[in-house]
Amino acid sequence: MYKMPYYKEPDHEKVMDFMRQHPFAFVMGIGKNNQPVATQLPLFIDVIEDKIILSGHLMRKTDHHVTFAENSGVLAVFTGPQCYVSASWYKDPQSASTWNYMSVHAHGVLKFMDDEALVNILKRTTDHFENNPASPANFNQLPVDYVQQLSKAIVAFEIEVTSLDHVFKLSQNKDKENYTNIISQLEKGDENARMVAVEMKKRIDHLFPST
Repeated sequence: MYKMPYYKEPDHEKVMDFMRQHPFAFVMGIGKNNQPVATQLPLFIDVIEDKIILSGHLMRKTDHHVTFAENSGVLAVFTGPQCYVSASWYKDPQSASTWNYMSVHAHGVLKFMDDEALVNILKRTTDHFENNPASPANFNQLPVDYVQQLSKAIVAFEIEVTSLDHVFKLSQNKDKENYTNIISQLEKGDENARMVAVEMKKRIDHLFPST
């Protein structure tokens, strides 16, 4: 991960908000024979007694279940919009093109939870993402026998975050003319490019305060 200070967000709450806005994270660990495993899972992000806690559920008897049962060390990576930035957009195009992106890395320790916690996380997941009390897909609308059968195949977990790092690489190292020209070009691009442009525009006043 880049450690350049100009790619860091000084407001911790904005980093937390980014994670909550992009909850479908890569959850990675190291199993036997140093073999890495990874899966993408929706995670909840909570702060409990000043600790960042990630929670979710995964399938039993899979490579990641076995791995985390043996090695509780985990890395969760939250990613957002990303896009190519062409050097042809710079005042001096004789320099390197690059890629703009936003990413948060959460290192932590994973522990599996009991059946009661699993029911709670399943209910929370459907209620949150359905976001509609009348939806027939809400947890409380599911048949009890179906939930019991489903619960045998999955397990809930929590991750206590031990360190949090991020890079919001959005051309903050460019001068104002280059920066605004990059935005103009990205606004002509695909959805990812336009989303990056939005994030860059949010930072203009901070990067280039009026004199």
